Amino acid sequence: MQNKESISLDHLENIKGNPKALLPIAVFLVLYLGMGITFEYVLKIPMGFYNIPIVAAFLVAIFVACIQNRKLNFDKKMNVMAGAIGDRNIFLMILVFLCAGIFAGILGRSSASAAAYLLLDFIPAQFAVVVLFVVAAFVSTAMGTSVGTIAVVTPIAIEVAGAAGFGIPFCVASVIGGAMFGDNLSFISDTTIAATSTQGVAMKEKFKVNFWIALPAALAAILIIAAISFATDAREVVSSDYNLIQLVPYVLVLVLALTGINVFTVLLVGIVAAAVVMVGSGQLDFVGLLTHVGNGISGMYETIMVAVLVSALCGLIRIHGGFAALLDFIHKVFKGHKSGQLGVGLLVSAMDVATANNTVAIVMAAPIAKQMSDEYRISPQKTASLLDIFGCIVQGLLPYGAQMLVALSAVAAAGAAVVAEGGAAQNVSAFDIIPFMFYPFLLLISVLAFIAISPKRKKKKA
Repeated sequence: MQNKESISLDHLENIKGNPKALLPIAVFLVLYLGMGITFEYVLKIPMGFYNIPIVAAFLVAIFVACIQNRKLNFDKKMNVMAGAIGDRNIFLMILVFLCAGIFAGILGRSSASAAAYLLLDFIPAQFAVVVLFVVAAFVSTAMGTSVGTIAVVTPIAIEVAGAAGFGIPFCVASVIGGAMFGDNLSFISDTTIAATSTQGVAMKEKFKVNFWIALPAALAAILIIAAISFATDAREVVSSDYNLIQLVPYVLVLVLALTGINVFTVLLVGIVAAAVVMVGSGQLDFVGLLTHVGNGISGMYETIMVAVLVSALCGLIRIHGGFAALLDFIHKVFKGHKSGQLGVGLLVSAMDVATANNTVAIVMAAPIAKQMSDEYRISPQKTASLLDIFGCIVQGLLPYGAQMLVALSAVAAAGAAVVAEGGAAQNVSAFDIIPFMFYPFLLLISVLAFIAISPKRKKKKA
């Protein structure tokens, strides 16, 4: 009886499409996006979108889903949600999120700053902005977080802009672009974890597909950044002190991850190395180490809760026929292998615009994308890459995305310091930065070209 009630969420062919089952998603979008727009643009509250409790918004959406479909009683709906939450991929995501949080929490910002200043210390001023892009890409790949990278490198970018004579929007946009490149490819990024876990593929398999799409865009972005830099009358770049020993955990994690070693092994080795380096170098004592570990875990709370709640919500929407209805719509609009890939991209893009969080967007879009992968003979590796890439493109360009808001916050802080010293601060908005966001725009061109030339997955033999 238990097995009958815990209906499988992997086989939807017997579930009839029901557009009304998508109502919980609409409720979530109205709460989260509507309130965010009101706070940010009507009430003029700084970072208004991130004052919205996304967990509470999902809880309301789950409540709406629970009162739908009276054919299933509440106990059966609980079974459906529990089955969705108990999925192996969700459990894997939660464990890796925790390990990644501890790793980043122990190292903090000083170690990433060391990586940035080390590279900036050895290059001519004309290449400073190119190096900012490369540094952001390296640090983001190693840390697995674009937001953390932007928070660390943007102050350096602002300093470079002032010292070398570059525009602040140009330098900041280069940092955001590099951070999105690294986050998209990192083995410990929550977006990579979400995309690969939900599609059931190994990270290195997704990386192989993803890399050849992202690399041309990154190289083209570097060429454009270099061209603009050489057209600018650059001055000498201001440097700073740094500690080389703090680079060891980042380099170790990156090297181990690229060799294809299990992600838990990589993270555990990285955590041990980070603890040894930070305590051994005197950056942290034992109490400070424990505090940083706790902060790292706490920092992953919302991401983990969102993953759990989205899984539960998706379970109910599936069983009520919502995803079947979406697939019916997709079948009418996207009828071939190539258009199916574009459909995956548009799906995760729409979710990202609504939530301003590419990890959440991937988790929400992943169940439908998996169905499309089978229907349109798209390999799971391609599907995982498309989810991550389109999420990266949209997230990097969102004026109200965390990446842009963190960068603008750093610009504002630097401006306040300039004013305090008697100078004149430069006012910079998201719309000043977006025109210089070369990498996301080029990544869109690259992925569309990839879709146009990619072959179908071969049919499985009976």
